[in-house]
Amino acid sequence: MKSTIHPTTGTGTVSGTPTKRRGLAKTLVGTGIGNAVEWYDWAVYATFTPFLAGALFSKADKTSAVLATLAIFAVGFIARPFGGFVFGWIGDRIGRKSSMTLAVGLASAGSLLIAVAPGYAQVGALASATLLVARLLQGLAHGGELPSSQTYLSEMAPKEKRGLWATLIYTSGTAGILFGTLLGATMTLVLPKVDMQAWGWRVPFAVGAALGLYALYMRSRLHESEVFTDEDTKAKRAPIWPQIVRYRKQALQVIGLTVGLTVVYYIWGVVAPSHAATDLGMDRGAALWASVIGNLVFIAALPFWGMLSDRIGRKKVLWISALGAAVMHFPMTWLLKDQPWELAVSMSVMLIFIAGSAAIVPAVYAELFPTSIRTVGVGVPYSICVAVFGGTAPYLQSWLGTMHLGVMFSVYAVVLLLISSVFIFTIPETRGKDLSEDPAVAAAA
Repeated sequence: MKSTIHPTTGTGTVSGTPTKRRGLAKTLVGTGIGNAVEWYDWAVYATFTPFLAGALFSKADKTSAVLATLAIFAVGFIARPFGGFVFGWIGDRIGRKSSMTLAVGLASAGSLLIAVAPGYAQVGALASATLLVARLLQGLAHGGELPSSQTYLSEMAPKEKRGLWATLIYTSGTAGILFGTLLGATMTLVLPKVDMQAWGWRVPFAVGAALGLYALYMRSRLHESEVFTDEDTKAKRAPIWPQIVRYRKQALQVIGLTVGLTVVYYIWGVVAPSHAATDLGMDRGAALWASVIGNLVFIAALPFWGMLSDRIGRKKVLWISALGAAVMHFPMTWLLKDQPWELAVSMSVMLIFIAGSAAIVPAVYAELFPTSIRTVGVGVPYSICVAVFGGTAPYLQSWLGTMHLGVMFSVYAVVLLLISSVFIFTIPETRGKDLSEDPAVAAAA
């Protein structure tokens, strides 16, 4: 069996599979741990929202403080499109590795800033402003992290197993969420509430900063992808905006495919335990442990969907995921009340269906764009969509809940899932696609 070693990257292939086990491990660990750190940062913010509200905002009105904290959670998403463009430009001009490394470094800085932020009792509104700045930094970082790591992983994967490899994005991300959730659950058991409010909430953000530095080191040791290094130098230097205009249809498809997934994922995969504790009166520690079960089910489902997409195609899996989540959303919302088992069951059922899309969208997005614009082409529309719909979902859910209009939020989520289902009709079937091929040229042919 013939093997080849790429002269620039040092990565090898045997019938499309990497030959160097160390190189493979470095790729998976470097991509996965950085992605996990980014997601961990966002998850611990959602998990520790009540403590952030108590420490960094006025205690005169607890409800307003929580809503303000959730509003800053949403504001962090506003920075994501800018991060998608800046880090996407870096990824498509300088390299995927450079973009990924800078993104995780910036995220680490944001976590550190939250960990050392002064309290509202000491500096007043400056405490809230510090949190806002930190979230904007993390928004920039996350806006660049996901498209960069998705693109890098998709380009490094064997084309016949790209669906399976793509599952690493949400697997590692969910592992980061799970770690943050477990840390939160453990701390609520070990520390009295007064200590959690005084200083305990700072611990997870300090941990995130330290993990980010380790991820920075791991990514600095990665090789660049062959697909990028083989790209023509002239194509790498071509102006970005004309290419964005040329591939505007694909950008719109990214938005359409993302709207439903991002809202239901943030509802059920990220903020469900905080919603159950804050709005439904569930014990906070029990809610966190119930969410651990749901996220473990999600991780277990991801590789199944990834492998299935490599066999039957991307579009069929996307339809099963979107329509299944739409059908089950209302029943699972009605099931969820104030018992931990209800949260565990409802999260698990929803996340099984959500996993179908989450597992393979990194591959689907990468397969829609040519190499010269793959990172920014995915990053900008994806970040805009997540900012507008995903970032506002927790606030909108909580706000409508305070007015006893929670059913309207559920209708909103299901409508977005149906919109995503319609957009699946518009994309080509890209299973096994050669990423060195221009999608526009292939479509014309």
